Amino acid sequence: MLITISGEPGSGKTTVAKLLSAQLGLPHVYAGDLYRQEARRRGMTLEEFNALCERDHSIDRTLDAEMIGIAERGNVILEGRLAGFFARERQLPAMKVWLTASEEVRARRVAQRESGDSRRLLEVNRTRHESDVKRYRQIYGADLGDRSIYDVVLSSDDRTPEQLAEELTRAARRHFGQEQVRR
Repeated sequence: MLITISGEPGSGKTTVAKLLSAQLGLPHVYAGDLYRQEARRRGMTLEEFNALCERDHSIDRTLDAEMIGIAERGNVILEGRLAGFFARERQLPAMKVWLTASEEVRARRVAQRESGDSRRLLEVNRTRHESDVKRYRQIYGADLGDRSIYDVVLSSDDRTPEQLAEELTRAARRHFGQEQVRR
């Protein structure tokens, strides 16, 4: 079983993926961890690392190849903005999820998580998202605005993470079959 969870920064991906992981007994792998680890290894901030990745696409290709390998092995909840895109491109049997939230909600969540000013982080989020959109289109021809590739698209603005995880558990039962989704 492969469940991909994608969305913009602050949409609730990580929180929901962790809850879903616990509910379904599947490991959770987060692409952002790989990305942040590589930035730290290079002694760079995320903003600096994003700028480098815009110039050097081999970094994304290397990190994404690792994620693709994880997806191909299956039995995982794979979180990352391109996770659903890669599952579709590789024709993997996956339930592809996109979480969305308003900019204000996303900025507030990121500010709480990273202890910062939500207005400044809103601009950081926009810049980061624009960088990702540009890079992923250049490297893979991916359109982050195309929600048609996802099996499930949910807004996290007015639902708790627990409600979203429950809804995704039900969706997984429908998608994979009741007998494959244990709880």
